[in-house]
Amino acid sequence: MTDSDSGPDHGYEYEFTDRIGSVEPSATLAISDAASRLEAQGEDVVDLSVGEPDFPTPENVVAAGVDAMEAGHTGYTSSNGVPELKEAVAAKLRDDDVDADAEEVIVTPGAKQALYETVQTLVDDGDEVVLLDPAWVSYEAMVKLAGGTLERVDLTDHGFQLEPALDDLADAVNDDTALVVVNSPANPTGAVFSDAALEGVRDVVVDHDVPVISDEIYEEITYGVEPTSLASLDGMADRTVTVNGFSKAYSMTGWRLGYLHATGEFVEQAGKLHSHSVSSAANFVQRAGIEALSNTEEAVDEMVEAFEARKDLVADLLADEGVRAPEPDGAFYMMMRVADDDATWAEEAIEEAHVATVPGHAFGAPGYARISYAASEERLREGVERLSDGGFFDFD
Repeated sequence: MTDSDSGPDHGYEYEFTDRIGSVEPSATLAISDAASRLEAQGEDVVDLSVGEPDFPTPENVVAAGVDAMEAGHTGYTSSNGVPELKEAVAAKLRDDDVDADAEEVIVTPGAKQALYETVQTLVDDGDEVVLLDPAWVSYEAMVKLAGGTLERVDLTDHGFQLEPALDDLADAVNDDTALVVVNSPANPTGAVFSDAALEGVRDVVVDHDVPVISDEIYEEITYGVEPTSLASLDGMADRTVTVNGFSKAYSMTGWRLGYLHATGEFVEQAGKLHSHSVSSAANFVQRAGIEALSNTEEAVDEMVEAFEARKDLVADLLADEGVRAPEPDGAFYMMMRVADDDATWAEEAIEEAHVATVPGHAFGAPGYARISYAASEERLREGVERLSDGGFFDFD
């Protein structure tokens, strides 16, 4: 045997699709990788980039998952989800004034999968999708992977609120628009859109006969405001795909459980992709999801109370530093104004001050950085102090 026959040939070069080539790696994961590298070197990193609660999953939810495994709920379920969970989801939506039936629900391994399935079902090659910037990083990637293009409505000059930008939205949407994506409460800004703003969305999309994704994953995490579910508005029930999940409100990020709701033929069509890709969400996880929807109100309230106290703390700390950062009404993020070259600013912040943030350009908001206050008050103070001591707030 010659040397060339002794092992696999590593000289093969794959030919990748244009779609995968059009997608950049996740900026949030890149920051996470940098933080992990520094921590592996023994450095103390204040990670303010993470998009998950720092609380454990409620004990009763964990127990429900364990009980489900011990009861033998470890096999496949029906593709769209176990009937008990779909009914619990439908009941939760009805509490939000959305006319929902269990058969209009698909349970997915995470809300991200629900979003991906929705985009793949509604967006074709060359179709245009309207995003409200700043927007969560994966919306753009999902649209590109479906072969679509993007039209962006910039909210940065309006304090990240939609209502003052409704004329811009009306200019962006036309009869050829395939989809509008609305995220309220929003990642990365924490903005909760007013009823007037959502009614403005309704008027625009009805006028042009366009469907909408309403991403409501942070619905339970708000501060003194009550978010409205877009599908509850007159004229929106039959053109809105409502997406939600368990990761944020119930601190179940690693459980991977989400869902979508839509009327008409949507579930049948999206169900094709669902059944041919992920098959179903994990059986015992779905059983834990039933418990989360039914018996965690007190635990959720405690988490939201802690997030609000942290929000107030970070707002005060940044104000003391003279940093402009619109105060959010929901989620657990804040967008702060930094140097115009936010990518370099974020890179130097983690390498020099060992504070991890996410550069705003990843969300369509150059000149900003997103910080997460899903961290202890001690670490939040430490992070802001390091940035201040390192001169990272010294800019015009």
